[in-house]
Amino acid sequence: MISKVLTVEGLTKSYERVLAVDNLNFEVSKGEIFGLLGHNGAGKSTSIECILGVKKADSGQITVLELDPVANRKQLFEKVGVQFQQMNYQEKIMVGELCDLTHSFYKTPADWQELLKTFGLSGKEKQMVSELSGGERQRLSVLLALIPNPELVFLDELTTGLDTKARCDVWKYLSMLKEKGLTIILTSHYIDEVKNLCDRICILKRGCTVALDTVAEVIRKSPFDNLEDAYLWYSGEEETQNEHF
Repeated sequence: MISKVLTVEGLTKSYERVLAVDNLNFEVSKGEIFGLLGHNGAGKSTSIECILGVKKADSGQITVLELDPVANRKQLFEKVGVQFQQMNYQEKIMVGELCDLTHSFYKTPADWQELLKTFGLSGKEKQMVSELSGGERQRLSVLLALIPNPELVFLDELTTGLDTKARCDVWKYLSMLKEKGLTIILTSHYIDEVKNLCDRICILKRGCTVALDTVAEVIRKSPFDNLEDAYLWYSGEEETQNEHF
């Protein structure tokens, strides 16, 4: 049984003269919800792309579910789910068609019709994805990441565009999956989401780790008594308009 689902050692990645990620080190255990935080441009996206094998790191070692993400991309694909904030779909595809297509890619997928019920999308099977509201598309993107029945899932800005009830429903569902052993890597700008879901967090600033611990310990090691102020203190810079890395 795998106890360490993800190990990142000395991950470094540059773009020409810009150092995007600088010697990143962390481990994630099975059943843990791990938050990777930081202002736009802090290095979150580049880190995740290297972890998934989408980009090749300049140096360092990454092991995901005991696999090398670059050498074992196909095997990893069967075990990992990925949801990105910006998803591009075919112009003329229905919700049911997209779910069925995604379902067909995997050996032991989850029941997508049950997932539609869980995410409040029942009855939308014959609706064009392009006709969904922003919140519905966001829920669909999370749902699609869970169709592989993954051991590890990456969720990027999980509940952007959702109302309070929908956000709480998604949180409850993910907490239930966590209890069943699902490991989650989460990026979020919602501090309440981080507090509600994350066991541990890593805060990046200009590619470097400035905090790595439980939420309670990250707060304790700061001059503040709440995560909002502690996060701003650690990250130490205003959020930029666009994410470069």
